[in-house]
This record gives sequence, structure tokens and C-alpha cells, in this order.
Amino acid sequence: MILKEPAKLFCLIISLTLSLPGVVAGEPLETFGDIGQFALPAAALGMTAVYKDGEGALDFIKALAVTEAVTYGLKYTINSERPDGGDHSFPSGHTAAAFAGAAFIQQRYGWDCGVPAYIAATLVGFSRITSKNHYAQDVLAGAAIGIGANLLFTKKYEKKNLTVSPLSLNRGMGIIFSYNW
Repeated sequence: MILKEPAKLFCLIISLTLSLPGVVAGEPLETFGDIGQFALPAAALGMTAVYKDGEGALDFIKALAVTEAVTYGLKYTINSERPDGGDHSFPSGHTAAAFAGAAFIQQRYGWDCGVPAYIAATLVGFSRITSKNHYAQDVLAGAAIGIGANLLFTKKYEKKNLTVSPLSLNRGMGIIFSYNW
């Protein structure tokens, strides 16, 4: 598959960058999760820059702000114990941030970029369980918060432009002008 749109290429590069350190260098999955919590939201904002999509950037900032507010509000209200004995286990902040980025990418720009983003976000969540920082319910709640915030704020990207197309008629030719808004 050849990626023709620059944002899709950007998405592919980010996804590969997230995947390679753990596979190639043999670094632990926990490092992947630590990087992924920032890389997926950065990829989401990067895609808005590539598309020159200011409206999308605002949608994502709102979704990420709600994700963080709900996540940390719950962390400090519930204050459950982590598997390793630490505090503030529920919900997983790493997972919430990663899924906020992945959900934005998928909802705004489609599944072809959303699938690798969701795979990377799932690995972030898995890293939090295997590193004994969180329980499965913490990770599932973080994912639900990140996705849910984007369901509230993120609209599908519609490229706004003028299209001029030739028109073939029975007795002649014409031109069709169409504008997407």
C-alpha cells in the first residue's frame, strides 16, 4: 500500500518509531509505555499540523484536557493501591493519554491511521500491567476515558476545498464546480 497523504505517512513513521525501540534494541516494554504516553498525543497534534487543521487541534486539546482532568481527578479521589504498593493506581494516566491520542487520530482522520495508533496505545496499556504499575481495570478505565473524551469533542476531518471537474454530456461538455464545507 502506498501512502499518498502526508498525514498517513507521518502516522506510519510515528507508529514505527514507537514500535522499533522495544523490538530492535530489546528495551523493556515499560520504556515503550513511558514514551508512548507522550508520543501518541504528540502524533495527534503533529497530524493536525500536517493537515493544517486548526479546528482538529482545538478538538484534540479539549479532549486531552478532559482526559487528564478526569484521570487525575479520579486518581486523587479514589487513591487505590498499585500492584507494586504505590498510590494512585486507578485509572492509568499513561493509558488514558495514549488512548486520547489514538482515538483522536482514528476519529478525526480514519481507521487507516487509527489502527496502528490503537495498537500502540494498547501496548502502552499492556506495559502498565506487565510492569506492575496498574491492574487491568486501571488500564481499561484509562482507555475508556481517553476514547470517551474524543467521542465528546472530535469530529471527522472534512477537507474544505474547491473542486473543478470536467463533465461529459450527450451533446457537449461542461465543467462542474463543487465546494466541500
